[in-house]
Amino acid sequence: MGNVIDLGHGVRAAVTERHGGVSAPPYDSLNLGLGSGDVREAVLANRRTAAAGLGFDIDRVVWMNQVHSADVLVADAPGGAGTCDGVVTTRPDLVLASMAADCLPVLAADGEAGVLGAAHSGRLGTANGVAANLVGSMVGQGARADRITVFLGPAICGKCYEVPPEVQAETARDTPEAASTTRKGTTGVDMLAAVTAQLRRAGVTDVRADGRCTLESPELFSHRGGAPTGRFASFIWRS
Repeated sequence: MGNVIDLGHGVRAAVTERHGGVSAPPYDSLNLGLGSGDVREAVLANRRTAAAGLGFDIDRVVWMNQVHSADVLVADAPGGAGTCDGVVTTRPDLVLASMAADCLPVLAADGEAGVLGAAHSGRLGTANGVAANLVGSMVGQGARADRITVFLGPAICGKCYEVPPEVQAETARDTPEAASTTRKGTTGVDMLAAVTAQLRRAGVTDVRADGRCTLESPELFSHRGGAPTGRFASFIWRS
């Protein structure tokens, strides 16, 4: 199911893994992504299983319709937050979810102010600064950047994420840390390094990372590792 991480002030974070659900191959088995092509009933059952295993009710969760944007919305109710790749809330009962299968999940909290945020930073979201937008939106809701703790979930690493040179250049245009060299010596993108740099420039000093590469970790879904595939979720909530 994944370990629960204590981010302080009663804030918890967790990343689900691929085993322990009811989905059939190639989505086996704890696929939480409704847009993945899996059977809807199986995904909903998996979501209930994941929430129960982590200790919260599935009806508390806020889900994004993720489209690789840099848009951040404020959620004041559970369910679908709308089309966005970042969501922020001040409601203490809500659980925020970010779905991924190679992209970088961003979970953020100013526990003192009671402001939580979650984002999905894929290559385009990273290029366009969705993580910095998330911080800005949290500050707009009463958080302070220097009080925010961020947990970055698993993502494809810069040694594995090979892209054409023009794609690397586009991604690294505003964030040079995004440029990497793969193990094969080709041009790559390092979303973890890029988003860490973006967060630090936005004033966040406490940045923690899961550190696993989705392509190299068989317990995680990876789009590059085998599409079609399922999605894991990164959750943040107040206990």
